[in-house]
Amino acid sequence: MAEATQTAASGAGDMPSRTQQIGFIAAVFGMFMAILDIQIVASSLNELQAGLSASQEQISWVQTSYLIAEIVMIPLSGMLARIFSTRLVLTVSAVGFTLASLGCALSTSLETLIVLRALQGFMGGAMIPLTQAASFSIFPRRMMGSIQAVIGLVATMAPSIGPSVGGYITEHMSWHWLFLVNLVPGVIVATLVWRNLDIDKGDRQLLKRLDILGLSMMAVFLGSLEFVLEEGAGDDWFASSLILFWTVICGLAAIGFFWRTLTIDNPIVDLRVFKDRNFALGALVGFWIGVVLYGLVYLVPLYLGTVAGFSSVQIGDVMFVSGVVMFLMAPLAGKLSDTIDLRLMLCIGLVLTGIGTGLNMHLTSASGYNAFFWPQVIRGAGQIMVLLSVSRLALGRLSAHDVGNGSGLFNVMRNLGGAVGLALIDTILELREDYHWNQLIGAVDLGRQEVVDQLISYQLSLNSLADPLRAGVGMIAQRISTQAEVLSYDNLFLWLGTVYVVGSVVAFLFRKPEPHPAPAKTDKPVLED
Repeated sequence: MAEATQTAASGAGDMPSRTQQIGFIAAVFGMFMAILDIQIVASSLNELQAGLSASQEQISWVQTSYLIAEIVMIPLSGMLARIFSTRLVLTVSAVGFTLASLGCALSTSLETLIVLRALQGFMGGAMIPLTQAASFSIFPRRMMGSIQAVIGLVATMAPSIGPSVGGYITEHMSWHWLFLVNLVPGVIVATLVWRNLDIDKGDRQLLKRLDILGLSMMAVFLGSLEFVLEEGAGDDWFASSLILFWTVICGLAAIGFFWRTLTIDNPIVDLRVFKDRNFALGALVGFWIGVVLYGLVYLVPLYLGTVAGFSSVQIGDVMFVSGVVMFLMAPLAGKLSDTIDLRLMLCIGLVLTGIGTGLNMHLTSASGYNAFFWPQVIRGAGQIMVLLSVSRLALGRLSAHDVGNGSGLFNVMRNLGGAVGLALIDTILELREDYHWNQLIGAVDLGRQEVVDQLISYQLSLNSLADPLRAGVGMIAQRISTQAEVLSYDNLFLWLGTVYVVGSVVAFLFRKPEPHPAPAKTDKPVLED
C-alpha cells in the first residue's frame, strides 16, 4: 500500500504545473490555427479572385506565399527559441499572426493580401514545431501517448477540415471572415502563452554566433524550392524560363546551405540529428505523410469540384468526414500507442491509409459523397495512427537539447512532402489525362453502331441549333475528356494507396524507443540549450 502511494506521488510529481498545462493548451490551439490557415482559403479562391479582380494564376499566390514563408520559419524557430525562450517566440508569433490576419481581412488589393499572407505564414510557422518540442520537454514520457495524440490530431485534422471551414465561412459570410475569425483566438493564445508557458530561459549570447549567411542561404533554398514545386506544374516546368531560373538559384543555395551547415560549429539548423536512425526514418515517413495528407486534401476537392460539380459547402461535407474520424480516434490512438509497439502501430496506420486511398480507384463521373465516405473514414483512422506513432518514434530518442531542432526539421520534411505531392499530382494528372484521351479517342469510330446511335441522340436533342451535327460531335468529345479525367484520378488514388501499403514495411526498420527518465521535479523546468 505504501509503495503504491509512493508511486502515485511520484507520477503526479513529474507533471508540469497547472499554469504550464494551460499555456501548452493555448500553444496547441495556436498550432491548430497556423495549420488550418494553410488550407482555409482552398475552397474560397473563386470568391477571393472575384473580390480582388485577380486572375486564376495570380490568386494561387494567396496560398503559395503562405507556404513559402512558413517553410522558412519552421526550421528557424528552434534557434529563435534558444535565443529568446520558447514563451517569447510563441507569444510574438501569435501576436504577429493575429495582426497579419487582420491586415489580410482589410486588404483591398491582391498585392497587399499576398504580402500579408506571407507574413501570416512566417509568424504562424514558429507555433508548429515549438509546440511539439515543448510537449517533449515538459511532460513525462508516460504521458506521451495522450499528448502526441492531441498534437497528431491537430496536424492531420486541421488541413483536412480547412477547406470545409473556409467553405462554410465564405458561403454564409464573406471571404474577409476567413481571416477575421483568427482575431479573438489569436489574442487569447498570445495572452495565455505569455502568462503560463515560462518553461525555459533564452540565451542572448547566441545572437553573437547567429549564422546570418547560413540563415540567408536557407531562406533562399527553401523559399525557391517551395516556389518551383508550387508553380512548376502550371508553367510546364522547365519550359518556363522563370521556373528554370529559380531552380538554378535553389540548387546553388542548397549547395551553399548544406556546406555551411555541415562545416561550422553553430549552424542555423543542426543536420547532424539525421545521424539518429529513428529520426532519419521518421523524417522520411513524415515526408510521405505530407505527400498524401496535403495531396489528398487537394486531390479530393479538385475531383469533387471539377468532375462531380460540388459546391464548396458540399466539398466541405465530404472532407469533414475524415476530420470527425480523426477527432474520435485520437484518444483511442493515444492509449493504443502506450500499450503496443509503436512500430506495429505505424505499420497498421500506413496500411489503413493506403487501403482508404486505394478504395477510390474505381470512381466514375457520377461518384459523390457515398463513394468517398468509407475511404475517408479508413484514411482518417490510418492518418492519425501514422502521425502519432511516427512523431514519437522520430523524436522520442532525441535529447532535450535536440528536440526543438528535430521537431522543426520533422515538420519541414512534412511540408516539403506536401509541396512535392501537389506538384506530382498536378503533373501526373495532366500526363495520365492525355494518355487516357489518346486511348479512348480511338473508340470514336462512325463505323461502330453505338457511336452512330449516340451521335443521332445528341443531334435530336440539339436540333434547334444551327449545326446539331457539330454540337453532337462536341458533346461526344466532352464526354471522352471527362472519362479520361476520371481515369487519371483513379490511377492516382491507386498509386498513392499502393505506395503506402508497400511502404508499411519501413515501420520495422525503426529501433524500439527507449524509455527516458521523467523530467526533474522543479517549479520551472528548463530546456537545455
